[in-house]
Amino acid sequence: MHKFNKEEKDELLRMAQSQKLRDDMRNIRKNRFNPFLKSNGEIDADKYIAFLSEYNRFINHAPKPFHKISDKDMRL
Repeated sequence: MHKFNKEEKDELLRMAQSQKLRDDMRNIRKNRFNPFLKSNGEIDADKYIAFLSEYNRFINHAPKPFHKISDKDMRL
């Protein structure tokens, strides 16, 4: 765990008191966008899978072969 020195603590206190920083963070939170959500708020699994596939291609990660799950009674 990082121990803050006096200079770092003072900087964090100054930042915490900054109205401009709080306003900026509020605007970011208000305008954030999740590209995987549908307009009704549900997750679009197709978009997410497409993203992961493209990302794997980007990082040159070979996909693992699919193995069918043969167990009939699976519990979480």
